[in-house]
Parts: sequence; C-alpha cells; structure tokens
Amino acid sequence: MRFSKLLATLAVSAILFTGCGIKDQNAIIKVNKGAITQSEYDKLMDQSLAQVPFGKPEDLKGNKDGFFYLMTEQRVVNQLIVKELLEQEADKRGIKVSGKDVDEAMKKVIDQVGGRDRLMEVLKNNGVSVSEFKKDLKSQVRMRKLAQAAGKISVTDKDCENFYKQNPDKFQNPDKVRAAHILIAANPYQLGEEIKSKSKEKISDKDLKAKVDAKMAEKKALAEKIDKELKADKSKFETYVKKYSEDPGSAAQGGDLGFFAKDQMVPEFSEVAFSAKPDTISDVVKTQYGYHIIYVKDRRAAGITPFEKAKTSIKDHLVMEKQIKALDDLIIAAKKNAKIEYVDEQYNPEVIQKKLTKQMDKATGGQASKVKEQEKKSK
Repeated sequence: MRFSKLLATLAVSAILFTGCGIKDQNAIIKVNKGAITQSEYDKLMDQSLAQVPFGKPEDLKGNKDGFFYLMTEQRVVNQLIVKELLEQEADKRGIKVSGKDVDEAMKKVIDQVGGRDRLMEVLKNNGVSVSEFKKDLKSQVRMRKLAQAAGKISVTDKDCENFYKQNPDKFQNPDKVRAAHILIAANPYQLGEEIKSKSKEKISDKDLKAKVDAKMAEKKALAEKIDKELKADKSKFETYVKKYSEDPGSAAQGGDLGFFAKDQMVPEFSEVAFSAKPDTISDVVKTQYGYHIIYVKDRRAAGITPFEKAKTSIKDHLVMEKQIKALDDLIIAAKKNAKIEYVDEQYNPEVIQKKLTKQMDKATGGQASKVKEQEKKSK
C-alpha cells in the first residue's frame, strides 16, 4: 500500500502552506483584519511557477496574460486567502505550537524520508533552507491542531480494520526489484540546445546533427567503458556513482533507487532490471534520459501486506482525510463570513477568471464562454 507518508507527516494539505515571511504594509488583499502582502504573493508565485512543467518561470512571468501564468495566479491567490483565514481561526481558538511539537514533527519527517541526510538533500534540491522548512512545519503542525480542535478527530483500530477489509486492492503488492544505477545523461534535444547556446556562430541543421551524434557516441562509449569495468569489479559501483552519475536524486544514495514495481520506471529500464538476477550488473541501457548501468541488488515477490504492518499507514491516511474535511468545513464557513477586499483588482479571482476565459476562448473558438453561460442558466 502506498499512502503518501511524507504528506501524512507534513500535514494535511500542502497547498495551504507557503512559508510566508513577516507581513509588511504593502497589502494587496485584505482579509478581515489581516492582510496578504505583495512579498507573500511574489514568494509563493515564484515557487509555484518553478513547478509548472510547461516553460521556464522567467518566460511564464514575461506573459502575465498567458494561460499557465493565470492558472497559477488563480491558485496562488486562493492559497493565500485560505491560509490567512485558517491562521485567523487558529488565533481565535488560541492554538499554539511549542518547540517540542516542531521537534517531534521533524523527527517523524526524518524517519519517513530515510534519515536526516536524505531530508537535507531533498531540501537542497528544492532550494529550501532548514529554517524555512521548520517555519512551514510549525504552520502545518498548527493546522493539524486546528483540524483536531474543530473536528474532534478520532480513528479507532476498528476503523483501520474496516478500511483494510474494504480496500483489499490497496494492499496487494506487485513483484518488485531493488536496483541502483549510474546515469550518463544523453538527451539529443538538450545536447543540441547546449551546443547552440555555446556556439558563437549560427549552426546549420546538418552540422548540429553531426555534433549531437558525436556527443551521443562519446557518452555511449563512456557508459560502455564504465559498464565493462564494473562487471569486472562490482565493489567499485558506489565510487563510480559519485564520479560519473548525473542523476542527482539517486547519486547521493550510492545510485540506490530502492524497491520499485515494473510500471514505476520507463519500459526500457524496467525490462532489463526485471530480467536480471540479483547481484548482477546489466549491459548499458538507453532510455530517453541517456545511458544507464543498472546494478540489480534484490527482488521481492508479489504478495499482500498484512494488516498489522499496514495499520500505521492506514491510521495516518484516515486521520489525514478527517483533518482535510475539518479544514475544508472551516474554510467554507470562514469564507461566508469573511470581509475580503482586493486592494489591487488584478488579484481579484473574478478578474483573473475573466482573463482565463478569454484565453480559453481563443483556444476553443469561444466555447469556454458558452459553457460558462450554460452553467449560469442551469443554476
């Protein structure tokens, strides 16, 4: 069963928490007696744009009437309003978080991500400082306490047993393999872009292809050299990972990918990993990411997770569901009674939605507006 342990630990709904800094006087939205500032908006917007898979953040910011920018902006504004409303509700109820509460939450995160070093790596890869993370964690612990106070949340052993019996498919585990790998990154498109960016003169398509092909051949030759040497001496694998691997996610773990099911990796990678015997080095495998040398370490046969082993995850999941429901109910009630003033109208969700509809109309020949009108008539 694969509940999100990290989500269960970090709490309730990650979209509610933004790690905002101290408020300044530059308010763009007033929420009751509180305010959302320009700096809070800018920080969350930058973080959110960095996660959009379509285009670079700087390109998206260069077109503030673009579809993906507006979709992100709409979500960010809502997140900030929701966060402010929940913080105000927590203030009303006198909910506080102690240093001990944060330390316990931090310990749980460390245990579940696989140790302090692994957490530090994750934070570094995402550009988050330890102090920022602890600040966010404190907010999240406070929201869990708020949900508990509002929903009087309780999950019994019987609740866990019932969930286990009613969801048998969630506890069926497929065949799994544990493997480590070394990646020699080699994507023709990316190589082409790098070559063009470094060239002082314009390169013809023919010359560019020749240069890319030469670079791909060079990388393949390196992968084959590494593969041959490791087949002769597997004990060098972790040393070679540190020296050669271009997969930052696994390199810090000696290339270890942990146990994974066949459908969790790209087909070319899985086919080789699942056909190899444990404690063997594969031939070089080419995928869309480049050339891999795979070290298959172990196999785990398909089976069913017993209730006692799944119980903790089930309880975390059920508690989290109830916390989300409690906070959702609080948000709905708070929004009905809230006084929300958009100091700068460009951040008004209605204004953003009109711009979005205009963009969708361009893409659909006016269908978006027609759907909106039909929705209004049906209400």
